Amino acid sequence: MGKGGVGKSTLSALHAISLSNTDKKTLLISMDPAHNQADIFEKKLGEKPVSVKDNLSIIEINIDKWIKRYLRNVQNRITESYQYLTAINLDKKFNVLKYSPGLEEYALLLAFEEILKKFKSYDNLIFDMPPTALALRFFALPKLSLVWLESLLGLRKEIIEKREIITKIKLGRKEFERDNILNKLNVLSHQYNSLHERFRNRENVKVNIVMNEDRLSLNESQRINQNLNRLGIHTDRIYLNKVSQKSVTSDLSAIFKDIPTISYSQADYPLIGIDALNKYLSEND
Repeated sequence: MGKGGVGKSTLSALHAISLSNTDKKTLLISMDPAHNQADIFEKKLGEKPVSVKDNLSIIEINIDKWIKRYLRNVQNRITESYQYLTAINLDKKFNVLKYSPGLEEYALLLAFEEILKKFKSYDNLIFDMPPTALALRFFALPKLSLVWLESLLGLRKEIIEKREIITKIKLGRKEFERDNILNKLNVLSHQYNSLHERFRNRENVKVNIVMNEDRLSLNESQRINQNLNRLGIHTDRIYLNKVSQKSVTSDLSAIFKDIPTISYSQADYPLIGIDALNKYLSEND
């Protein structure tokens, strides 16, 4: 994570190469709509893994595709739960959903879940995140959704009690209560709780902040760390990138207590292509 332009994509690429050099099967995932990885590796990328070297492949997340997929899922849920909408033609008004706020982070979360399932054979998944605002909304979404779902669950239970709309099914001596909407809310609650706990798991998830030496970058990185802490998410490392004079390094230990800082010097040649990236790694081991 980090401010736009600090070098998140380049450091993600270097980190991915470094891991793959240790025989770790690594997947680099571009979550940033700018998709700089294609330029860095000089490869045409998409949602199918493209191998760039032994043990390293890259994919790009097409956020527009995942927004459409998310909207289809929402539409299907609504039509399944409220079948009467078809009778009064309200189902034809669902295209208004595409103007809803917050779609990007929901789409990224959907893509994130799919990647975890689809590529679990990899040793490491490196996510090159979008700039600060969208990245923080992405990490905050599971917790915010849980607050919202808790209220909806309470409301749904109250509706069920007052209107007695539960269908009762008798199976042998056992009696089960069924309400499709309540079931779906419980499924979503479990889903977002699992994601929230995953983000908080320091063993399996490492969130790194990339920053430069300037004061604006330092201030934004400090805010990122504070916001992550509020979500119960730990910052694993601070990457100080494009170091020339180490003008703010003395401030870092006081600001980012107990968080290791790793400095990367300013390259005097473009870090474009696998050869240039490997050269930089060998010079800055």
